[in-house]
Amino acid sequence: EVQLVEFGGGLVQAGGSLRLSCAASGFTDDDYAIGWFRQAPGQERVAVSCISINDGTTSYAVPVKGRFTISSDNARNTVYLQMNSLKPEDTAVYYCAADRLSSRSNNCAFRIYDYWGQGTQVTVSS
Repeated sequence: EVQLVEFGGGLVQAGGSLRLSCAASGFTDDDYAIGWFRQAPGQERVAVSCISINDGTTSYAVPVKGRFTISSDNARNTVYLQMNSLKPEDTAVYYCAADRLSSRSNNCAFRIYDYWGQGTQVTVSS
């Protein structure tokens, strides 16, 4: 059974940094992708970034490009989202999710995510 667990949320001042972790278990090979999503109060959940585990291809949403970096440590089955230069508008619950087909799409929003983590709160104060 695939399970995803997020770590690393918290409260940070604007301009600060946080690193989120998504620990994945239950996969038998590297043919999957991990996406990070966020949902602010009263808003829809949106894709932030995603990475194909087998070849490291990454993609970012425009609002976070240049500030966020997604990476994977395949030995630890963990995907990270390094978030720098955080802004109050980055405040949201962040979720990681898994697509069981790494080559499905380079567009995070066009992937099909079968598994989701429980979410972790990120709050950026002004």
